[in-house]
This record gives sequence, structure tokens and C-alpha cells, in this order.
Amino acid sequence: MPTDLLPALTTAYPIGDDDVAAYRANGHVRLAQVATEEEAAAYRRPVAATVERLSTETRPLAERDSYGMAFLQVMNLWRHDEGVAHFVTASRFAGVAARLLGVPRVRLYHDQALFKEPGGGYTPWHQDAMYWPLDGSRCLTMWMPLVDITPAHGGLAFASGSHVDGPLSDIGISDASEEHFDRLLPERGLAVDEPVAMRAGDASFHSGWTVHKALGNTSDRMREVMTVIWFADGLDVLEPANSAQANDLASWLPGLAPGDVAAAEANPLLPR
Repeated sequence: MPTDLLPALTTAYPIGDDDVAAYRANGHVRLAQVATEEEAAAYRRPVAATVERLSTETRPLAERDSYGMAFLQVMNLWRHDEGVAHFVTASRFAGVAARLLGVPRVRLYHDQALFKEPGGGYTPWHQDAMYWPLDGSRCLTMWMPLVDITPAHGGLAFASGSHVDGPLSDIGISDASEEHFDRLLPERGLAVDEPVAMRAGDASFHSGWTVHKALGNTSDRMREVMTVIWFADGLDVLEPANSAQANDLASWLPGLAPGDVAAAEANPLLPR
């Protein structure tokens, strides 16, 4: 579809005070039809085509580790396809992000498609901000299925309230992180918000420090999910605390160093 025929995604989403309060209390919130089913279907085409073009994973599922079995992951699609860029930089989505964070504007960190194949494994418990050289409490991720899904397709679960204490582990996404959080969550009395059925265009938003996981895909259909990560405008780049953050600094904040304002050319300030 020519980009001028794609939905504009410029109308504001009517997020309520209760939604904002839930996000801040729990570290996550699910919102219905942030994109309509028709809008999600229109953008599914360029997203799926770009995933197919850029994905380098060729190994059978049985030959991958837990991380590799979890999803086909392709990042920064917006830099490779104009149609995807319209989706990723949409003012509607950025407006929701800014409202949840309580800031005037947000900047794009990066996007990533997370397509979980039929038979694909679970995504272990983890905290996204363990990978980011930024203040994770002022960053958030939108997770939007582009097709209707049930929990059996690989729905997302959250540990409610887990965002308030910042980093709870220095373990990357792995069986080890799953074991760590399986022990930690009951110790801290953190309740798990289990996956729910979602229509194409529904979305969840979670804080950078919110512990979350996804189920395996026991269905016979690909789970097609697009994610976008934003951070509050004005954040400083932090000194990387691990090799993953050093890699993210080079990849998603190119040309910047610790102490710089996080405002590289790759991180546009978005309208809302």
C-alpha cells in the first residue's frame, strides 16, 4: 500500500485518568483499540514485509536457545520502511506515552517487531531497562498485536508493582532470568497480571522496570506484535552498567556519550 494511503494515526487517543493511575500504580496498563482493527490491518502489511526482508533467523526452533525460541526479533524497522516509520512515529501513540509518563513530549528510542512462531517458546521474565543506558522509570514500551491473539498465541504477563524498585536483576533474558524472577516475585508479594485475549490494535504499555514475560505460542498461527519504545524528552545518557547497555548506547543513541542529553538524530522528538 502506498504510504499516502496508510491511516494517518494523528487523532488523539482518549486516555482517561484511571488509565494513567493504573499505569503508575502497576507499571503497566492495557488499552483497547489504540489503533482500530482496520488501522492495524493496514500497517500489518508493511511491518510483516519488513520483518520477512530483514530477519536473519534461519535455524529450526529445536536448534535455538530459549531466547532464540522466544520470537523472531527485528529492530528499528522504521529506518528501513517508510510505511513502518508512519506507524512508529505516530503522534497518537506518542501522545499516549507522554500522558502516561506525565511529560510534555517523548523521543523515540527504537522499535522492534516480535513475531512468535507457531511452537515458539516462552519469553522469560525480564526487565527491559536492564538493557537501556537511560532512566528506566522514564521510559516505556507499547506492545501491540497486529492480529487478534489469545493467551495461547504468546500473551504478555506482568508482575504488577515490580517497577517501583528499579533494577531487580542483572541477568539477561534467559532461563536464568526466569528462575530468578520465579523466586523473587513471591518473595516480594508481587501479583502476576496474566495474559488476556487482545484484538488487533489493542495495546499494552509498560514501564522500563516492569517485570514481564510472554507465554509460548501453542497455536498454529504466527503471533505478530509490533513494539515501540519511548523515553521522556530531556533525559541524560547514563554510564552503561553492563555490556548490554553499552551495546544499546552504540546502537540506539549513536554518537552520544554518558552525560549527554539523549537526543541523537536517531531519536526524534515526536508530536503528540
